[in-house]
Amino acid sequence: MTVVAAQGNVSAAPAAPSADRGIAKLHTIVDLPPGTWTDTPLEVTLPRAGTYELDADVRGRLQGTAPLNVFMSARLWNVTSGAEVPESERLVYQIIDEKPHPGTAVDGGNATAPISELIRVSGPTTIRLQAQEINAVGAAAIAQVYSDGVGFTALRYDRVGP
Repeated sequence: MTVVAAQGNVSAAPAAPSADRGIAKLHTIVDLPPGTWTDTPLEVTLPRAGTYELDADVRGRLQGTAPLNVFMSARLWNVTSGAEVPESERLVYQIIDEKPHPGTAVDGGNATAPISELIRVSGPTTIRLQAQEINAVGAAAIAQVYSDGVGFTALRYDRVGP
């Protein structure tokens, strides 16, 4: 960034992001096997003890052939403690198409689900996004946590208190 001052040109570097807040974006597509929680490479590290707001936008992609009832869920996983961030699980997307004539149409979808949680940690803590695909009827041909130039899956944190 260049700043024009009365005495001439002065270059100034952009302000560095605070260690108490940050955002990470997923820059790949993650395929989900059915029935199991799957780690994504999307994670943030909360740098020190305190209370943090966590926000995630999770873009999901499901596709399959009827009859079909398939859904995708996502959650935040505390890697440091080895446990789910309580009540962070969200339904990302669901396809229900139980046509009486299987194979007559291909159904699909693409959606984004928000996750917002408040967490208190006692020291540096890594939080990761996990997702799973569940086949209730039929099976998904494609089940993915998606991220590209038209919509990124993202995870943000902001320290809001001691």
